[in-house]
Amino acid sequence: MQLYNTLSAEERAIMIDDAGKQRLTLSFYAYAKIQDPKKFRDDLFVAWNALDALGRIYVAKEGINAQMSIPEENLEAFRQTLEMYDFMKGIRLNEAVEHDDHSFLKLTIKVRDKIVADGLNDETFDVTDIGVHLKAAAFNEILEDPNTIVVDFRNHYESEVGHFKNAITPDVETFRESLPIINEQLQNHKEDKNLVMYCTGGIRCEKASAYFKHQGFKNVYQLEGGIINYAKQLKEEGLESKFIGKNFVFDNRLGERITEDIISQCHQCGKPCDNHTNCENDGCHLLFIQCDECKAAMENCCSTECLDIIHLPLVDQVRLRTGKQVGNKVFRKGKSENLKFKHSGELADTALATAETRGGAEHSGAKQADIHQKIKVKKALLGKAEHYYVKAKVGQFTVENQTLQIGDKILISGPTTGEQELILDKMIVNGSETNIANIGDKVTFEVPFRIRLSDKLYKIVN
Repeated sequence: MQLYNTLSAEERAIMIDDAGKQRLTLSFYAYAKIQDPKKFRDDLFVAWNALDALGRIYVAKEGINAQMSIPEENLEAFRQTLEMYDFMKGIRLNEAVEHDDHSFLKLTIKVRDKIVADGLNDETFDVTDIGVHLKAAAFNEILEDPNTIVVDFRNHYESEVGHFKNAITPDVETFRESLPIINEQLQNHKEDKNLVMYCTGGIRCEKASAYFKHQGFKNVYQLEGGIINYAKQLKEEGLESKFIGKNFVFDNRLGERITEDIISQCHQCGKPCDNHTNCENDGCHLLFIQCDECKAAMENCCSTECLDIIHLPLVDQVRLRTGKQVGNKVFRKGKSENLKFKHSGELADTALATAETRGGAEHSGAKQADIHQKIKVKKALLGKAEHYYVKAKVGQFTVENQTLQIGDKILISGPTTGEQELILDKMIVNGSETNIANIGDKVTFEVPFRIRLSDKLYKIVN
């Protein structure tokens, strides 16, 4: 019986594209007492592998922590595999704001000592005595209370690209580092302040809220479902976003946009940017922020040293990294001495640019080099992607704003797709070929590249 992956990431990506199925990116967690984590792990692998589920999952005696990608058509069958366990009946699945078929390319389920490395001795306090869960509307309301202190329990490379306004954002590399720092920093406010915390999906705050109640904090609250669920509720309820920027995620996307604000800068040139990349050098893999221009010029590398290395013969690359710890296992995310703007944007509460224009804001009064200047394209949002038929190379979109007609110059944009321009010469509207599509219409037309559910459709108007 196969209990491990046999395909490479590249082979899996091709299979996903050939299948042409829409996939959902989701996450969930549950604290529970699991007597045999190894058997639990193997049972999950068999069930999920049969459903073409992919992802990174940690199981331990204390529960499960999962980030996954599953075919949309298998969602209910996937839920049924969870319902088999009492502690996961009715569990909340946090769906990503921006889906990407390639968010995960393997099914990896690992048995760990803990589902989150928090460094805490759970025997010393009641881990079930947690803080009050707040939904998005209530969270927005308590942020307006002058007696509220809001704390970001993520790492610096996460909060740098997006966070709640006025939040305390510890300059830490790991979750476990932030707990004693915040405890010491807020020692004098255990009774007179609301301690309000948040993280990506809620799991870190679940344990942190219990820890801080044990430390004597009287009024402890946490954002239910984290930033992911908050963003979903914003859309469903039409709420104002108190979060600014992008939410860092731990899959191949490395982020999903919550607001159009860009609050961080390229670590290499200082241009407003919030796109993370991993250094191309297999002996480094440093995680850092890199704009499109630096990505092209540096070939995804963090330094000229790494750029030189990736052009060496493979045997020489292997020799150079033999015996050294790989960069992605060293918690120095974005803090290499090679990165000139490595501290930029960490505490920014105002936008340096917007994702719509990605304008070139100046840094410390200095103008960017000419190669970083981009012509602003005026565009109007038309709608969003609904489906892509791989074999026919046809995309389906829903028109939500304005009209679309033959001859229009359009732009399809997304975090993985990038920005692709086309001139529309033929389209099918609600099943029939026609020259114009109106608001609410379903439109299909040929697209010579892969599109994804997170992609948006624009009309170029200049």
